[in-house]
Amino acid sequence: MALKFFDELSQNFIELLDDKHDYNVIIEVGKSFTATAHSNILKYRSPYFRRKLENIHPNENNIKTITESSISAQIFEIILKYIYGGIVNLESVETRFIFNLMLATNEFELEELTNELEIHLIHTKASWLKTHFSLVYHTIFSKNNFKKLEKFCNDIVVKYPNLIFDADNFTSLPESALVSLLKRDDLQMKEVKIWDYVIKWGIAQNPALPTNLEEWSMNNFLTLKTTLQQCLPYIRYFHLSVIEIINKIMPCKELLDEQLWLDIDQHLLSPERPVKSIILPARTVLVTKLPSREKDEPFSTIISEVQAAEISTWIDRKTTTNNPYKFELILRGSRDGFSPQTFLNMCHGHVGTILIVKVKATDEILGGYNPLAWDNSNINNQWMETEDSFIFSLKNGNIQNSILSRVKNTQNAILNVGKINQNKIGPIFGYDFYMRSLNSNNFTLDNDCYCSDGYYYEKPIRKSSDKFSIVDYEVFKFVRKS
Repeated sequence: MALKFFDELSQNFIELLDDKHDYNVIIEVGKSFTATAHSNILKYRSPYFRRKLENIHPNENNIKTITESSISAQIFEIILKYIYGGIVNLESVETRFIFNLMLATNEFELEELTNELEIHLIHTKASWLKTHFSLVYHTIFSKNNFKKLEKFCNDIVVKYPNLIFDADNFTSLPESALVSLLKRDDLQMKEVKIWDYVIKWGIAQNPALPTNLEEWSMNNFLTLKTTLQQCLPYIRYFHLSVIEIINKIMPCKELLDEQLWLDIDQHLLSPERPVKSIILPARTVLVTKLPSREKDEPFSTIISEVQAAEISTWIDRKTTTNNPYKFELILRGSRDGFSPQTFLNMCHGHVGTILIVKVKATDEILGGYNPLAWDNSNINNQWMETEDSFIFSLKNGNIQNSILSRVKNTQNAILNVGKINQNKIGPIFGYDFYMRSLNSNNFTLDNDCYCSDGYYYEKPIRKSSDKFSIVDYEVFKFVRKS
């Protein structure tokens, strides 16, 4: 039997770090922080420091100096204590700090700690990762060492590809990220659109290419072909229609190998005849289309286009005269039902939604914005963290002014209700605005909906804190207009 005394050992090594005697390494972090350390400990704990120390000559006192300018002093102190004592305390630490700490530990090649921080973020900070999705996605693929986070993010992107493909910084996406998506058979996007985005990305990497495709030379095509050599093999050419091939692929056929183009041409004429090229399977497009409305039917029975435009300014945090979003109806109570379970089932998985509520016997229109995904799969209640949610009351009838109330308790912004409560409780915005029906399972009957005085959000959106029923409610998914 082995007796292990790691706690005392850890404490002794942290005391050694704090002891300013017998050190032989000085580490300068930025302009204001200096630490002392011991070369043997640094070398055996971190391959990064081993290489650093091997290339640094000591001074006359046999002390080596390491300069680290790209890391904060606070993060480096945590890393140094981990190297010596194997302890990292994440209590009362913001999620962004944990994310930056993970990036730093990766740079210092502290594989054990990097792996644990990656798992911690996925298991306990998923809401933050989704809220800051673009930052997370671009960062982890530029480092190319975070396979668990890569899978976590790609599992989201394949269902909601607009998060990446329609983002303003799409063309700055690392090649490894784009290729990882193209490999997925479950990427929820039409193949011809995928082709368009791949070409867009490739051209953006070569800004000197002519803007007019008709002016391209063979060298121009060769340049783009070289840029896209890792991407082009994952396009599902043999599942495109004749029109798509003619309109999209043929103008760029110089990008394809000669045999591939011959096989595509042959496949169009004789689909049953075998080809030499690899035929990848068709992607499984599973996106559920939202119900369309007739041209003359209003998009909402509760709010106007003007009020929708006002909400859009709150989403973008800026004033604009033109509404950049289309509001696509997911759920309407008077059409689909008023039970909490109906809300949870129909809104499950939708990201970026607006809830609109008409209060019974008043002119009040209340609502809330959830930038994250509603999720009905939780066994227990789960709070979602975001800085971007808000609740509101709209100017309407006798209501003189709209009220906007942004979240201030970001860790408890929105609640995804656990299964045990899903027959009674619907959307919850930090207990400052929620919809429930404890007795009848119908939001219009129980007077169980409620607005509080503003603890989780900046201010109350309703003068009276009495419980109320609703006349109707709607949930919209917003998408940018093309």
